[in-house]
Amino acid sequence: MANTSGLFSPTVPSLRKRIPPSIGVYRFSFCPSERFSKRIFCSSIIEGPEKLGSGVSPSESRVPKLVSRGCKLVGCGSAVPKLQVSNDDLAKIVDTSDEWISVRTGIRNRRVLTGKDNLTTLAIEASRKALQMAEVDPDEVDLVLLCTSTPEDLFGSAPQIQKALGCKSNPLAYDITAACSGFVLGLVSAACYIRGGGFNNVLVIGADALSRYVDWTDRGTCILFGDAAGAIVVQACDSEEDGLFGFDLHSDGDGQRHLNATIQENEIDQALGSNGSVLGFPPVPPSYSCIQMNGKEVFRFAVRCVPQSIESALEKAGLATSSIDWLLLHQANQRIIDAVATRLEVPPERVISNLANYGNTSAASIPLALDEAVRGGKVQPGHTIAAAGFGAGLTWGSAIIRWG
Repeated sequence: MANTSGLFSPTVPSLRKRIPPSIGVYRFSFCPSERFSKRIFCSSIIEGPEKLGSGVSPSESRVPKLVSRGCKLVGCGSAVPKLQVSNDDLAKIVDTSDEWISVRTGIRNRRVLTGKDNLTTLAIEASRKALQMAEVDPDEVDLVLLCTSTPEDLFGSAPQIQKALGCKSNPLAYDITAACSGFVLGLVSAACYIRGGGFNNVLVIGADALSRYVDWTDRGTCILFGDAAGAIVVQACDSEEDGLFGFDLHSDGDGQRHLNATIQENEIDQALGSNGSVLGFPPVPPSYSCIQMNGKEVFRFAVRCVPQSIESALEKAGLATSSIDWLLLHQANQRIIDAVATRLEVPPERVISNLANYGNTSAASIPLALDEAVRGGKVQPGHTIAAAGFGAGLTWGSAIIRWG
């Protein structure tokens, strides 16, 4: 079982204490040099046994002089709420129609959490499916990464998922907040933990319930979003089997004004107290606003930045666009998906899209679409996928991956 304190397993505690590993990490790409075959490596250079003391021999030491690790995607799963809301259903509560929505977005249905359903339950279901496909026991999970902007606990929901899965060894579990780019960031984070931390199995979950933050009287936003969860198991492997070829990650806080759901301060009594101090203590608990979006600006941002990011990741991976078997984008709007595919000259038959059935599910959209494509037989082991997320922050990023 790996942990966060070093590269190697606790089976060699004496070596870990006496010889801290030296780990090389390269920003944005797994392409440090040609001689490393365009992959990142985790290296630990150690002295010979004579330097370690008389009690250690070469045959007894499990620490090699060079540790080369890759990672691969070995299991996936997804889950959606039971309630399906169609465009016709929305036309009953806002001034819209099925034609108006589908022409502008490509969306026809979405799933919404109701009643006793909750996001954590969806994430647990998706995780169990992914672990089952990967043939990984919950006790073999070293790390749980929950990519979400809508946790059911202010301090994060990942530990509750870890508990529900029955991970008895108490592996680290925490949330990652990067909106619709969250899953790509989680995938890259998992690779870094495997390559640089000696982890073996990392569960990456994308789950969001943006329906809770939608103004259902605003036809510009309520038509877009749905709720879902998707999960992937990322597993350590030999460098020759490495399945994450390159990546590219960015953010631009200046674009926050185009897409946000900020805290709204409740009105407080500003009258002066008897001692001259301003009243308003204790503070009144704040609440978040509904999602605010400038659709035209977000569209322009996506069709400009996403192709550039994918092209950059491909360049770092040493691959051409023609090497891609599938283009898998965050499922935000079919017009965005089509525009990016056209820019990259990827034909429609090589583009994965399930937007029509689920709408924009934020961090869940990529693993949800991938799970359907894998289980439907479309994505096969060995296929190369260019995946990209983009959204609030603004954040965007891409990863060139191989399935299986």
